[in-house]
Amino acid sequence: MTAPLTEPRAQASGPRGRGGQVLVVAGIVLLAVNLRPAAVSVGPVLAEVRAGTGMSTPVAGVLTSLPVVAFAVFGALAPRTADRVGPHRLTALSLAAVTLGLLARSRVEQPGWFLAASLVALAGMATANVVLPSLVKLHFPDRIGTMTAVYSTALAVGLTGASVLTVPAADALGDWRDGLAVWAVVALVALLPWLGLLARDRRGSGTAQRTTAGRIGLAEVARTPLGRWMALLFGLQSLQAYAIFGWFADVYRDAGFSATTAGLLLGVITGVSIPLSVAVPRAAGRLDAAGRSVAPLVWALCACYPVGYLGLALAPRGGAWVWAVAVGAGAATFPLVLTLIGLRARTAEGTAALSGFTQAAGYLLAVVGPFGVGALHDLTGGWAVPLVGLTVLVVPLLVAGLAVASPRYVEDELALPGRRP
Repeated sequence: MTAPLTEPRAQASGPRGRGGQVLVVAGIVLLAVNLRPAAVSVGPVLAEVRAGTGMSTPVAGVLTSLPVVAFAVFGALAPRTADRVGPHRLTALSLAAVTLGLLARSRVEQPGWFLAASLVALAGMATANVVLPSLVKLHFPDRIGTMTAVYSTALAVGLTGASVLTVPAADALGDWRDGLAVWAVVALVALLPWLGLLARDRRGSGTAQRTTAGRIGLAEVARTPLGRWMALLFGLQSLQAYAIFGWFADVYRDAGFSATTAGLLLGVITGVSIPLSVAVPRAAGRLDAAGRSVAPLVWALCACYPVGYLGLALAPRGGAWVWAVAVGAGAATFPLVLTLIGLRARTAEGTAALSGFTQAAGYLLAVVGPFGVGALHDLTGGWAVPLVGLTVLVVPLLVAGLAVASPRYVEDELALPGRRP
């Protein structure tokens, strides 16, 4: 989630000493790097995974849908769990689950076990994804913007690395299984600083921090127009993103590119997000601070998707690199949505509730993306219809983005006592 889940106690507002600060920063950066490889590392070697495990096309469709299911289910459970066990302990447990799940799925022989191991890794990833912003709030309450930029960039680097490096790693090590196992090693390295931070959750600190989302219920947010539009926006963007992560490597390979080149093209899509994940939130923040609509950003980013999709459908080889850049630019609607979650609430508690509902409901909608693209491919025997379908879905994405583009606040629509109108 993008909002802090808990209110830190005064004595826990920052790291203890420079050494403690360095450990926390290292932990946050390494954690962020591991928030996407479990989801995107399979795509570049999906054909090999299917051949090696005997995985059918329907099961492959389930596999590509698992990330969004995990985000919806386990992400929704994370706030309460963090309250009970403490955010540092939960982060360590999450990274342990990522490590074990990634390692296990690289060794199993049956598709069912591959799905089960993937779910373990994705559950850890989804949980850590929710806890991370609250850790930033806990340790760096006066530098939230800076640290958010740091971990957003690290997340984009991990996303791009998993897309680009999985195939070369598999080639270098001799097998797709070892290529996937590399990311278990990366997760294990990320776990180490969190083992040194476990003491921060002494005396049940998790229960001492009351979950702000509980004060404004998610059901209340669901009754507001802003909450519903935000969930629709988040869901439609995530639908696009996970369809890309799940299937575009196959799109490129079916167009005649090698596995390595397909991974590089997918890496271009994700790599474009690295600079845009810094530029787009800053631009949105400046517009909102001036009381202006972010509609120009919504239009500009949404316009990139059709260029990339239709170009890929019509000329998959000739302009593949250009289309990849266009799709990657369109995918920068994701950091825009994350920014809007913070901008469309007046308080930390409102942000947490809006974030919780937006992501839980949005990821449930996003399941349709990877599963639907796979189904359309099976029905038509090609990728043109799925790409046109994704293009059509840009229209409601644009509408939802414009609906929340102007400054408005969830507390105002809740009309709760004590909220500023």
